[in-house]
Amino acid sequence: MSRYLAEFLVVVLILSLPTLVPADDTEEAPSSTSNWPQWRGQNRDGQSTGPDWPARLDENTLKRKWSVPLGPSYSGPIVSDQFVFTTETKNKESEVVLALDRKTGEERWRTEWKGAMTVPFFAASNGSWIRSTPAYDGECLYVAGMRDVLVCLDADSGQENWRVDFAKRFDTPLPAFGFVCSPLVDGDAVYVQAGASVVKLDKQTGETIWRTLDDGGGMFGSAFSSPIIATLSGRRQLLVQTRTDLAGLDLENGDIFWRQRVPAFRGMNILTPLVVGDAVFTSSYRNKSWLYRVAERSGQFDVDTVWSNNVQGYMSTPVVIGGHAYLHLQNRRFACINLETGERTWTSRPFGKYASLVAQGDRFLALDAGGRLMLIKANSQEFELIDDEKVSDDETWAHLAVSGNELFIRELGAITAYRWAD
Repeated sequence: MSRYLAEFLVVVLILSLPTLVPADDTEEAPSSTSNWPQWRGQNRDGQSTGPDWPARLDENTLKRKWSVPLGPSYSGPIVSDQFVFTTETKNKESEVVLALDRKTGEERWRTEWKGAMTVPFFAASNGSWIRSTPAYDGECLYVAGMRDVLVCLDADSGQENWRVDFAKRFDTPLPAFGFVCSPLVDGDAVYVQAGASVVKLDKQTGETIWRTLDDGGGMFGSAFSSPIIATLSGRRQLLVQTRTDLAGLDLENGDIFWRQRVPAFRGMNILTPLVVGDAVFTSSYRNKSWLYRVAERSGQFDVDTVWSNNVQGYMSTPVVIGGHAYLHLQNRRFACINLETGERTWTSRPFGKYASLVAQGDRFLALDAGGRLMLIKANSQEFELIDDEKVSDDETWAHLAVSGNELFIRELGAITAYRWAD
């Protein structure tokens, strides 16, 4: 082999590897207590633990570690001690799950199945690729495919443990916009809003334990929201938002503790319910924001409207800091709401179509859909942008993940890891 050919092959090999920024000697090992195992983080509330964030957000404090090209996906990254899990839709016909090495971005395993679908024409601008963010319980990864399937994978190998096809199991129509809900794992169960309903499954086998709130599915059924578990009025319960209602469910048997109608244009109730003490905040598309107080009296639950206002949410679930909700609105602006009174204390100028929010202390990060990462002060009196940095020229609709001193951003065509630097 000639020297020139050998040099050429070396260059080709280097270009085929993930783009890396070498880690320095001060890089700490990740802590499992600050990993990002599910939708919106450890507690599904968008709050970040781990080291304090830098005072600024710029090229000196945010260092790119690696980037891996991928097919399109809206799934937020899932981060463990060793792996970063992500998904992609391949050639408009298959769905792929990948485990990448957290330190290097190198692929450790991939699993693929046929299962893509096409959303209605009026939603086509947002794509027909996989939407749901997986859940990780330390051993298994629970991944929702667009065609109303939930797949349980061994997290170390990618081997399939079980699969549930909800449309076949319950004889329900496919959700018109795909499986959107992000799975919730609690104890020995996994909860999903799928099969035109809310379902509790045995996480070891995928067997149905209970099913409730059947909405008929199709165009105006099948949830856009994701469930959480919360304690309201002393009772631990599953809190869900369907296309039409907020509801609290008995974790053991699926009985409905309480139910509250939430008006929304074409059933576009998308936000994950936000718990504030014994109350629940939500905001719907082209409608309002509400705070509902839930109280149990003599074994019966009552729901009262504490306040409502004209703030119109969209897809972005708020973060709560100091008794105020900071959220991104349908009109592309950020807003701050006093959760005690319902007063909107400020509204910002417009930004991107969507923003995922992660909070720490008195600041929060906002990754908008245009690839702009912002560091914002949680100032209840005025919008205070501390810094911003362009992190992608691609769309960034997937939820931002923050684990320890690292950030993981799923662009439409890649996933990129960053590290906070002093």
